[in-house]
Amino acid sequence: MADREAAREQALEAAEELFYGRGVQAVGMDAVRNASGVSLKRLYQLFPSKDVLVLEFLQRRDERWRSALARHVDAHSGPEDRLLAVFDWLHTWFSEPGFRGCAFINSFGELGGISPQVADQARHHKEAFRDYLASLVAAAGLPAELTDHLALLAEGAITTAAITGTAAPAVHAHAAARLLLRAHTHNERVGYDITR
Repeated sequence: MADREAAREQALEAAEELFYGRGVQAVGMDAVRNASGVSLKRLYQLFPSKDVLVLEFLQRRDERWRSALARHVDAHSGPEDRLLAVFDWLHTWFSEPGFRGCAFINSFGELGGISPQVADQARHHKEAFRDYLASLVAAAGLPAELTDHLALLAEGAITTAAITGTAAPAVHAHAAARLLLRAHTHNERVGYDITR
């Protein structure tokens, strides 16, 4: 059992690096075998098809990505600081040498039209991220509609950073998020609804 789990972990590590780095369609099972050191026979015992491996990669990526974000945000105490920490974390992520944008947007772009399961995984990831932002917005006592504004800033920053190859979009999104938070805080004090 331990050998099976070790082989599975090796294969998933290799698949994540290859699928994220090169794209899902450009990587075959042979490449995963070569990178992981897991035999092709064993690979197919663990993952009966490449489609199964792709879905496992996306599920694992989702869990890791959201956990890393939550750990970073949890290191901050003030409710508004926690919201802005999301954009600080994006900057750190964008600055990583292997950053290629969002694995879910990339996979959806490649396979979303032909694989309902990949499309579902991408939607699940985006909904979970939005729900996480909604919880931070609620904890800060801010209006719920602010969630969609912040989500759009974050998603736009992710896509722009991938295309431009720079972490600067996280800085711009952070500044815009700070302005939104200030506007909501100020307008609540004076009783004005900026969403109208």
